[in-house]
Amino acid sequence: MKRTQVLLYARRGAMAVIALLLLVAGVRSSWGTAQHVMLTKGRDHGTMSVADCAAETCTGPYTPGGGTTDHARVSIEQSVATKKGAYLAVVVKPGTTEAVRAGASGVLLAWMPLGGALLLAALVIAGGLRRTRIAWWTALGGGLLLGAAFLSL
Repeated sequence: MKRTQVLLYARRGAMAVIALLLLVAGVRSSWGTAQHVMLTKGRDHGTMSVADCAAETCTGPYTPGGGTTDHARVSIEQSVATKKGAYLAVVVKPGTTEAVRAGASGVLLAWMPLGGALLLAALVIAGGLRRTRIAWWTALGGGLLLGAAFLSL
């Protein structure tokens, strides 16, 4: 085996590891919120009325739904809350007063970090691995996920 072939395989291996690392990081950062939205059995879910917004979070009264625990006030990220006075279907993270959006929009918003990771991985796949067809499909998946999350707001 020639030295140039060894370097070629080493470069492809390194790029494959970087692309895989990006995707694993995207899944891991998304799962922190997605688990609360997707696996709602045994979690407090209800409706939040957005009453007050600060720099990063919005707070408001919480109305439980379906026999769940009552919380006086819950908070949600401001980027997820629409506007003051809006009612949002939320799931409360266990042991906290922090809420995440529920339903289809909550699932899409929870998986947004994976969409960004797919876009970044597409660049590595195209440039480092020279797999343009796979890169286009990866970028398309990430773009569709981000676009659907944006439209769900």
